[in-house]
Amino acid sequence: MTYSDIYKRSIEDPNGFWGEVAEDVQWYKKWDKVLDDSNPPFYRWFSGGELNSCYNALDYHVENGRADQLALIYDSPVTDTVRKYTYTELRDEVAKFAGVLASKGVSKGDRVIVYMPMVAEAAIAMLACARIGAIHSVVFGGFAAKELATRIDDAEPKAIVSASCGIEPNRIVEYKPLLDEAIEIADHKPGTCVILQRPQVTASMVDGRDIDWEQAVASAEPVDCVPVAATDPLYILYTSGTTGVPKGVVRDNGGHLVALKWSMSNCYDVKPGEVYWAASDVGWVVGHSYIVYAPLFHGCTTILYEGKPVGTPDPGAFWRVISDHGVNVLFTAPTAFRAIKRDDPNAEYLKNYNLDGFRALFLAGERCDSATLHWAKEKLNVPVIDHWWQTETGWPVGCNPIGIEVLPVKPGSCATPLPGYDIKVLDESLNEMPAGDIGGIAIKLPLPPGTLPTLWQNDEGYKRSYLSQYDGYYTTADAGFIDEDGYLWIMSRTDDIINVAGHRLSTGGMEEVISDHADVAECAVVGVADKLKGEIPVGFVVLKSGVDRPDEDIVKEIVQMIRGKIGPVASFKIATVVKRLPKTRSGKVLRGTIKKIADGNEYKVPATIDDPVILSEITSDLETLGYPNKG
Repeated sequence: MTYSDIYKRSIEDPNGFWGEVAEDVQWYKKWDKVLDDSNPPFYRWFSGGELNSCYNALDYHVENGRADQLALIYDSPVTDTVRKYTYTELRDEVAKFAGVLASKGVSKGDRVIVYMPMVAEAAIAMLACARIGAIHSVVFGGFAAKELATRIDDAEPKAIVSASCGIEPNRIVEYKPLLDEAIEIADHKPGTCVILQRPQVTASMVDGRDIDWEQAVASAEPVDCVPVAATDPLYILYTSGTTGVPKGVVRDNGGHLVALKWSMSNCYDVKPGEVYWAASDVGWVVGHSYIVYAPLFHGCTTILYEGKPVGTPDPGAFWRVISDHGVNVLFTAPTAFRAIKRDDPNAEYLKNYNLDGFRALFLAGERCDSATLHWAKEKLNVPVIDHWWQTETGWPVGCNPIGIEVLPVKPGSCATPLPGYDIKVLDESLNEMPAGDIGGIAIKLPLPPGTLPTLWQNDEGYKRSYLSQYDGYYTTADAGFIDEDGYLWIMSRTDDIINVAGHRLSTGGMEEVISDHADVAECAVVGVADKLKGEIPVGFVVLKSGVDRPDEDIVKEIVQMIRGKIGPVASFKIATVVKRLPKTRSGKVLRGTIKKIADGNEYKVPATIDDPVILSEITSDLETLGYPNKG
């Protein structure tokens, strides 16, 4: 069947479509209903069914011919360590750590916070929770104590799993003092903390509460998988809200398993037994979906990488991992490839490695500019596929479904909606926008399996945050358009559509133009307040390594490029060259924070920021440009 046939059936007959897909999953008890729509807008998938995510990820493969196949490869250039686990070895490690948790009273429905670096034990802890029906909530390792405390109070974990430290390319981050401070701040006190002592730092332990990972595992009895309802939560993942209580996105067991396993073959075109690498972090949704769960559901070998795209030790880091481990498909963020392109624009390091088995590159996390996509395709000579999804959806919304049908690539577009996602581009009055016109991107309810059914203990917050803007639709908070071929173009967050003298313009469209400049490695455009025009765009540009031209010449060329491709209506006259852009740890540029600095408004340093020092650099750059505007 063609993509169009499959997509059409998924929208017109969701029960039949997802019911057939779900037959590929191992169930203890089949569902009573594929789609339970008895309590809208709280739709549930596979109600009445029972299964276990850990069984589907590990035990099933051990019992069905993959016992000796590699399941997980832990590759850590920051510690010069590579450790490999077969499916049998990983199952046994998970079963024993599940025994540790069970011995401390953790059982079905209890929450466990995982506050870990990118080590194999993080994945083991997540899978161990799934094994006994506990609900894990992974918090990015090194998160500030105050932010961790809010998550402790919201999830109320019975146990917390952590490590003595995380390792950055140029520093050690001690986790235990942050964890101890967070527990002191929090109203809820976990009964147990399991601490992985890493060689780089030995953490002090609290008597009666803290136990050593290795010692506990050495004496633990392994436990079997516990059947859970398909509608039971598998995990809570908190989105990085800037104020108040963070939003705890809930993921169920059944829909999640069905959708993720389907996506591996149909979206990513990966076969069981192949090597799949998502270069992300377990603290983010990509790490949950495509480091830990989906590859193991599908019987693949997954890579867990503790390092960076550059600096560990050089811009050839990704090529080394692909070559060493025979990676077939890589999924990472555009910002990773922009960093590689910046430091090694001619891809000289690529020549040192054999990438013969490498088949496709997928990019997501923020919009991929055409220049980066073209560079990656030219250097790697494989399909480079930009796709789009969110923490809330859990798996891709828009993607070129190369496992079904390879569609023509349009640089700048994430191609077409995947099955189950009925996407509309709407104006404020719920009218569909004509092809090519920018509006708010919304998904008609019900959302497909694998997406969030609600927020943790906050049904009203779920409705308020996601369902209140457009009646009957999930609001993505992204803006873009659908073209005449049905391709979806994500231009920016709705907050990044700026109004210049009455004209609605996309900062993403301007960034696309700037990225085409030969000397530009990456850029951001932000709308700042202007008394005459309401808002005007200001550009921030990071240059490629080795560029030796006056900044003012490059800025003049960029201004002319915007004028030529978008027109004078953009009022793009101000840009500045900066050393780096402020980003979250997942690679998203903090455009909203830059805007607040430029407008002279109060702002909170986001908990997810990669390096707070960059904000002071940007503040200085803005002051040089005359912002905040005191006129």
